[in-house]
Amino acid sequence: MRQALFAAGLGAATVLGFAPFGIFPLPVVTLALLFRFWARAPSARAAAGLGFAWGLGFFLTGVSWVYVSLHDVGGMAAPLAVVATLLFCAYLALFPALAGYLSCRLTSADFWHNALLLAGMWTLTEALRGVLFTGFPWLAIGYSATPPNPLAGFAPVLGSHGLDFLVALLAAAFARGLRRKAAWLLLILLASLGQFLRAMDWTQPVGQPLTVSLLQGNVPQSLKWQPENLELSIATYLDLAQQHPAALTVLPETAIPLFFDEVPGKVLQRLTRHGDVLLGIAIRHRSGGYVNGAVALTPAQAQSYAKRHLVPFGEYVPPGFAWFFALVNIPMADFSAGPTRQPPLAIAGQKIAPNICFEDLFGNELRTALPEATLLVNLSNTAWFGRSLAQPQHLQISRLRAIETGRMMLRATNTGITAAIAPDGRVLAALPPFTRGALIVEAQGYAGVTPYVRWGDALAFSIAIGALIPSCLAAYRRRRSG
Repeated sequence: MRQALFAAGLGAATVLGFAPFGIFPLPVVTLALLFRFWARAPSARAAAGLGFAWGLGFFLTGVSWVYVSLHDVGGMAAPLAVVATLLFCAYLALFPALAGYLSCRLTSADFWHNALLLAGMWTLTEALRGVLFTGFPWLAIGYSATPPNPLAGFAPVLGSHGLDFLVALLAAAFARGLRRKAAWLLLILLASLGQFLRAMDWTQPVGQPLTVSLLQGNVPQSLKWQPENLELSIATYLDLAQQHPAALTVLPETAIPLFFDEVPGKVLQRLTRHGDVLLGIAIRHRSGGYVNGAVALTPAQAQSYAKRHLVPFGEYVPPGFAWFFALVNIPMADFSAGPTRQPPLAIAGQKIAPNICFEDLFGNELRTALPEATLLVNLSNTAWFGRSLAQPQHLQISRLRAIETGRMMLRATNTGITAAIAPDGRVLAALPPFTRGALIVEAQGYAGVTPYVRWGDALAFSIAIGALIPSCLAAYRRRRSG
């Protein structure tokens, strides 16, 4: 029990390695200590229990904003919101538990074999968390490796799952031999190579820079969907657009709480008075149903993008869970998913690949719009998560997507954090969260292909699977000889 409590504490402390705290060496330390616990566990089942305890501490601390979303904003009764949050975090904790169980079953006495085993198993279970039941890769350990972490240089090559592997590999090396020269040499090698890769220009500027106005309306979620407050949303964004004109104006996800075909023509005319507009709004199908979308408004035409990776319980009803929506107030919770492949939107002289809300968690999906797209734009409404860790954590995720793709990432959000991110992951400018305003930035389009855009997660997964082979072979030999 004492070890389990300590493991849970280690998991909770690991959150300090992510935004907004940014103590990036900490996840290496806490993972190393967890791996030492696994090495001393009397059985694979005991190792799984320690992994579960670590995960429970990690997720209850790191995604505590789920409770805020359900209770503070969604109106669910507090006891039910506590239970729902606990169950969700317990589900997420199963993945480090699985990594502990399998690593213990395949453990090897060889230093490098075991280090590779732990790194590979951790990476593959993180990847599984990112796809199972539509996936929730939030707070994957690789996100702690954004700049100034030197490992960020590997992101354009290996992506976030490759960073999962490298962080876990360092942790495993120090877990098995803090005083070993091999562990310190690995740290020096990876840090040096990462800094070298950060200096490489994987993509090149294309076209002329354009002025972009990113609008942050800060309309409270409690007011947004009430019919009597419709004029509040419309007036807020019209005023911001007119007071901060630009070649391209970007409004966040569902900025105007109407279907696009219901928006008065005079409102669209006023929005586009000074330039092109990218508007986050629900779009109704002619055949029925509706999508969470983005509409590019230009003098010549209107183009649209439909969100393709929907949030279960927030944007659609999983089979058998209709009862859930009697307990929580979530408007428009029956969206349809957009097509897997959608062309970039030609607007303001650029080819823009929009992504809506948590779609930017899925780097392998964003790359389908590349290399055609020259600019990435995230439209979000994080008012659902209140004043929590969700906003800075989401910004950190967007930073990694910019590095992977070698493109600028622009973020227009309702409550924050609205920001402009350079292709190297630097935040060029940002608005304070929970304020109303417009962020005026010079955005540059980029062309070219990073290794990650070309190969996606295939390279990272190949490395992770390959890392398991020595230990798997050794376990096979032991079984045959025993």
